[in-house]
Amino acid sequence: MTTLVTTGRVQVLGVPGDRHEEVLTPEALDFIARLDAAFAARRFDLLTERRRRSALLRGGTPLDFSRATKPIRKDPDWRVARPAPGLTDRRVEITGPPQRSMAVNALNSGAQVWMADFEDATSPTWENIVQGQLTLIDAIDRRIDFTTTSGKEYRLTDRPATIMVRPRGWHLTEKHLVIDERPVPAALIDFGLYFFHCARRQIDAGSGPYFYLPKLENRYEARLWNDVFLLAQDLLDTPRGTIRATVLIETITAAFEMEEILYELREHSAGLNAGRWDYLFSLIKNFAHRPDFVLPDRSTVTMTAPFLRAYTELLVRTCHKRGAHAIGAMAAQIPGGSPEAVEAALAKVRLDKEREAEDGFDGSWVAHPGLVPVCRTVFDDVLGDRPHQLERTRDDVHVTAEELVAVRRTAGRPTPEGVRDNIAVTLRYYDAWLNGQGAVALNGLMEDAATAEIARVQIWQWLKHRTVDRETVERLFEEELATLGATYPWARLDQVRDLFERTALAKELPAFFTTEAYARHLVGRPAVQA
Repeated sequence: MTTLVTTGRVQVLGVPGDRHEEVLTPEALDFIARLDAAFAARRFDLLTERRRRSALLRGGTPLDFSRATKPIRKDPDWRVARPAPGLTDRRVEITGPPQRSMAVNALNSGAQVWMADFEDATSPTWENIVQGQLTLIDAIDRRIDFTTTSGKEYRLTDRPATIMVRPRGWHLTEKHLVIDERPVPAALIDFGLYFFHCARRQIDAGSGPYFYLPKLENRYEARLWNDVFLLAQDLLDTPRGTIRATVLIETITAAFEMEEILYELREHSAGLNAGRWDYLFSLIKNFAHRPDFVLPDRSTVTMTAPFLRAYTELLVRTCHKRGAHAIGAMAAQIPGGSPEAVEAALAKVRLDKEREAEDGFDGSWVAHPGLVPVCRTVFDDVLGDRPHQLERTRDDVHVTAEELVAVRRTAGRPTPEGVRDNIAVTLRYYDAWLNGQGAVALNGLMEDAATAEIARVQIWQWLKHRTVDRETVERLFEEELATLGATYPWARLDQVRDLFERTALAKELPAFFTTEAYARHLVGRPAVQA
């Protein structure tokens, strides 16, 4: 790549596109550089600690609640900040990438909140990242209306959903923007560009700069985010506590530090979310080397599994104990096809949301506008006119460390159909991701990076413990790769093959497929929208 824009020590290497100059201003890049200077080294140290702890878990070190932070958990007096404007009632939240048409549909869906997802639902081509920021600016300024070449109109309603932004995780870098020839942490770019351009816009509109924080593994990573918030607010003369953030509890280690994470972010906290897909991925990944953690087909591991029930009930209790919202897990169904198929999908979502609402969650996630009404109806039935149920402190819940990792009660062998499905989903998602799509409709579900991660680590785990033989996996791999090529002649089969072999069939299990795919196949190439 060649340098296309240089501002001081900051170099933008990504190919320039339409209106990029509105986002990549000298002032915005200087703001990013100041965040990077303050926090890049700490981020590096925390990632080193992640690898060290992962090695300990592989070696058999048990997970437990920290003795050092017991005083925080026992102190009855501290609370997180009161809900910010637009975040009091969160009974339905819809998620999706910050693409223009999907943004309008999400904002108009009737959900209280739209999470604009730069992480699992976005393939991080440079065009997607910068255009996503432009989508958010235009949405706040109400300049997002447009008509497609086919004549379809997209118009924003008078009462759109509150916007929350999910930046990429701490483990990712952005190689299209470098400082002193070093890539900048992707999280600081996604957060920094949105905060720089939209914080004042949101405040003036009666809302605020609100975020979802992904893949945190411990309280120290939450503290890093809190310090980022403090500096960003100081640099732009924004009152302390204006930023609010909901943390996704989607790693097994974070489940043991929920109160500590809320404590570190308490003046900026907007609660916790049960990020079920990444949570399952994290559990498999961290214990993939252990035979007692082998799980059956991912489709059979539902939220009624004992170890997942322990996780969600602890999350509600923790949040409500501290005055924080507890937001439920994603419903990924896409209601389509025959009337019978639509009704079956909605019935499945209804049961899931009824369980969450009855357990005490204050709201939940959906991936498709067609699921908003059923989710709203379920939470309306439980909440009535109340905006939440924070008063339900769930004092009846007492979760032990052993219960959070009681996977043996959900054990089972994979089925041939489950093995094939995991391979097919992984290959199709990899191809879409390499073509610039991060949210993909597959088999009636909206799949994103999290579900692809579960599928590929299960393949690795099953091979590791010989619950499926390698010959069978390789045969199914070749069959599904051929099917992919026959269905989509433009598929990047060589790159998909390389990526699957490196992330699912290699001797060692990579922590994330996205880091491998980004470094080898995505950097420097513009998005190709299917």
